[in-house]
Amino acid sequence: MQDHPAHASRAPGGLPAEAPARIRVGTVEDDPETREALARHIDAQPDLVLVLQASRRAEALALLPQQALDVLLVDLGLPDGSGLDVIRAARAQWPGCGVLVSTVFGDEAHVLPAIEAGAMGYLLKDSSAPELAHEIRSVHAGGSPISPMVARKILTRAVERAAPVAAPAAPSSIALSVREREVLQLVSKGFTTEETAAALSISNSTARTFVRRIYAKLQVGTRAEAIHQAHRHGLLRG
Repeated sequence: MQDHPAHASRAPGGLPAEAPARIRVGTVEDDPETREALARHIDAQPDLVLVLQASRRAEALALLPQQALDVLLVDLGLPDGSGLDVIRAARAQWPGCGVLVSTVFGDEAHVLPAIEAGAMGYLLKDSSAPELAHEIRSVHAGGSPISPMVARKILTRAVERAAPVAAPAAPSSIALSVREREVLQLVSKGFTTEETAAALSISNSTARTFVRRIYAKLQVGTRAEAIHQAHRHGLLRG
């Protein structure tokens, strides 16, 4: 008697089981090198299939109604307009589509409108094609990937907005050295300890020591608390 091949998956009743549906991906990216690298990597994935590619806003808007999508990767700075229009159109055309932004713009003026338009993830363009493929799967599974630098800016803004409105703070009684103030300024801008050390031409251990001193003087235990207290005491002005 001839055996069935070991790899042939069978459903109850002896019928071949259907292969899992692949994630239908679209990309809107004007840089040819980036677009082609991503397309090659998606095509090589057994669980992903590239069903839409566009390099301009108008092209994307014309193609969206023609193909159902599970995940759409969108650049915001397109040659003929904003990727925000594409995000809104994709969410209206395919409500179940997860939109993932990949862009060079990490400021609040771009991040918040993208999220309000319907983006479910926001990445800066420092991710490789394999990393983007991983985040595409994450969005499809219900995740909301956000680049760490973008997340820091959002959290910082949230802390600032949550601070109670009060009269202008009196001159701070907290005494920080000139170097501690420099470190605090960089920390408030989202710099990591390593980035702070590089910016000030000091060692990582020295930068960590300054951060610990700042936390101790402000009587806080986290970066967000330090930024909040620094604003309250007027240490970030000027």
